Amino acid sequence: MDTKVKYLDANKPDNKIIEEVGKTIREGGLVAFPTETVYGLGANALDSEAVKKIFIAKGRPQDNPLIVHVASTKIDEFVQEVPYIARKMMNKFWPGPLTLIMKKSSKIPDVTSAGLDSVGIRMPSNPVANELIKMAGVPIAAPSANISGKPSPTNIERCIDDLMGKVEYIIGGENCDVGLESTIVDCTVEPPCVLRPGGITLEMLKKINQDIYRPCYYEKGRKRF
Repeated sequence: MDTKVKYLDANKPDNKIIEEVGKTIREGGLVAFPTETVYGLGANALDSEAVKKIFIAKGRPQDNPLIVHVASTKIDEFVQEVPYIARKMMNKFWPGPLTLIMKKSSKIPDVTSAGLDSVGIRMPSNPVANELIKMAGVPIAAPSANISGKPSPTNIERCIDDLMGKVEYIIGGENCDVGLESTIVDCTVEPPCVLRPGGITLEMLKKINQDIYRPCYYEKGRKRF
């Protein structure tokens, strides 16, 4: 595959290039793009065949659900309902490094959610990512843009090393602001539960709801938080 690399100014992204890349997403192609957390490997989240390409490019098992990236808080068509607490977190932290898990609607293919009845959704704050989603006209399913087992990339050079020849486009240029994956909060349970810590801390979330918590896990006799 002939991969095109496009360097963009995050403050003044070239809309003509992003429109072209968005069309590639809409038509089932793969694109590596920057977010404020890490670079993502994206495909049309509503297209099962396109999403399967993500797993092939990464060498990632298909039993691992993908996060769906949107450009608006209007997500009702993708979920069965938006819980009140989820709406409060969206209003406070979106756009930003916060993924919210909710019961999915029939619009989200099983391959995107790895067969689960729920889906993780977030709205990135990176201007290139946000504009790309708008230009694509579809939500973008995207894990980190690296080969499975390698660290998540925070710069375009790492994406080029891992994905050259495996995707249609690699876009970006600047390093990611946050530099680690988004915080994941499960809103299908009461109280909501932090499944993965990230740029939005538990302390920040507790200002929205004091009952939000992060569980303890036990591995080989040791407690992990």
